[in-house]
Amino acid sequence: MLPVYTPSSPTSPTSQQAASRSEHVVSLQGNKGHKWLSLFVNSRAATSASLPLLFQGDSVTGRVELDLLKEETIKAIVISVLAGTTAVGQEESRFLQIDNQLWPPSTPNTKGPSSQKIKGRHSWSFTMGLPTTVPVTEPNGRHGQYPLPPTFSERASPVYIDYRVKVVVRRGMFKIDQPLTLSFGYLPVAYPEAPSTLRRMAYNEGSLLVGPEGDPEGWKVCETVKEKGTLFAVRAVEVKCSLAIATPLCYAIGTPIPIEITLRSSDKQALDLLATPEALRVHLVRSMTTGSDAMDDDAPRRSNSHFLESVGDAYFWIQPESKLEGNLDGAPQEEGERGRLLRGEIEVQKTLKPSFKFPRFTMRYMIQMLPLKAPGFTPATSSDKAHPG
Repeated sequence: MLPVYTPSSPTSPTSQQAASRSEHVVSLQGNKGHKWLSLFVNSRAATSASLPLLFQGDSVTGRVELDLLKEETIKAIVISVLAGTTAVGQEESRFLQIDNQLWPPSTPNTKGPSSQKIKGRHSWSFTMGLPTTVPVTEPNGRHGQYPLPPTFSERASPVYIDYRVKVVVRRGMFKIDQPLTLSFGYLPVAYPEAPSTLRRMAYNEGSLLVGPEGDPEGWKVCETVKEKGTLFAVRAVEVKCSLAIATPLCYAIGTPIPIEITLRSSDKQALDLLATPEALRVHLVRSMTTGSDAMDDDAPRRSNSHFLESVGDAYFWIQPESKLEGNLDGAPQEEGERGRLLRGEIEVQKTLKPSFKFPRFTMRYMIQMLPLKAPGFTPATSSDKAHPG
């Protein structure tokens, strides 16, 4: 399973009014703490103390202020939007660069100083639209267009994705250019397809969701797995497990993923022991792949380039046994089998980044079910080896 995660959609995702909620500023200081160069950037962040945040479709807007106490020669002032991926121990691989010269003016009618000698206070506003896709050369040499990936920066991460606004004051020959940089967060926006009609009705009425047996269009039912093991070190038992995940497989951050699990067995004692919320171990797992094979789903995964991390745990509650009618995946029910149904949810944390595929760095999510675990039950397979699905 590779669900795609999307941020909860704002009222107007491309509104520049929303993208100008907070103003962020960084400055360069000269002698005696005088701020001679300041960069202001507008963003959707809740406060100016937070990292600036922009969504897909936003423009980078703001202004540059220059305050010189004495006349100086300035060759040019350039504002840029830059983005790139950086693997640990390697140089940045840049995939986005947008430049805009603020001074000298590109047209004679532009207001501002007309020579390279500048003194006093000056201000230049800027607006630079962010593209939705960028051309990138893949490791195999082919060229392709890819959606902008989200900002990604975590402690001990093997790869980082950084977006930043940079203003450079170019002072001319034999003098050092003065750069000023402000990083910002970028978040793509995606919208899932509408859920099934019965699911929408349940949400609108505040009623229980109809399960896969009554709403097959609203669920993705995984292949049934057979859990074999030994009960109380005395007899071998077998329990059939079926996992169903609500569709479409695209969820907003901060919302739950509805899931269902059915367990069937001809051994009532095994069901009583294993068909409990405590015995089920279902997780949301983040998969990060780096390197030249990051976008190849069939490439072998190596420990130094493929990283798995559990980012969410499911919690369950028991449904009445009478609600079960056959197996979720349509497999025939064997004579003497009993069944138990448990419903649950996995919360998608607000801090998670959406899935994306990008050259040399890919992030995916999957729902992973580990073997059942309960006192008195010894699984035939490793208790930490996930079931395929």
